[in-house]
Amino acid sequence: MIPPEVALDDEQFVTRAQAGDLAAYESLVARHTAAAYRTAVLLGAGSDAEDVIQEAFVKGYRKLDRYRGDSSFRSWLLAIVANETRNLHRSRERRDGLALRAARVASGSEIVEDDAVGAVLAGERRAALVRALRSLPSRDREVIVCRFLLDLTEDETVTMLGWPRGTVKSRTSRALGKLRGLLAVEEVSRG
Repeated sequence: MIPPEVALDDEQFVTRAQAGDLAAYESLVARHTAAAYRTAVLLGAGSDAEDVIQEAFVKGYRKLDRYRGDSSFRSWLLAIVANETRNLHRSRERRDGLALRAARVASGSEIVEDDAVGAVLAGERRAALVRALRSLPSRDREVIVCRFLLDLTEDETVTMLGWPRGTVKSRTSRALGKLRGLLAVEEVSRG
């Protein structure tokens, strides 16, 4: 009998990649591409998201010797993706033109409705959320995206954004308040 293969965790792949095993790094890339892409899109890379994550993976490989395991590899890598996305914004030299696309935000409680009506309402809610997110200051938007759209833990958000834990907590609270206010104004204006 052949024993089943045991899947390696990120740390084992990182160790192998740090020792020069390119296939191990390719496995890490394959494992984290979807999360990296979502991160880039949600932070405003838009149609440049693939370029951003490609650059992030290249930089991650070059800096792999600096990864010490203090945080998860995923959060370390997503921090690079976030930095590359910020670099993209700086190179575009326009703050107001951020192209933020919400990645399939599933609503928590779906009322049983006719499918066509439900799809229209979900689309309207998603569009309202995207408009509200776009109008938040970039730091508020970043923390909301990390915590609620990417489902990162507080520790992963601290690592990804490079902020102190207290800053992540307070900015999350303030950003949620601003977002709720914007969504309430949107609801009132729609009648």
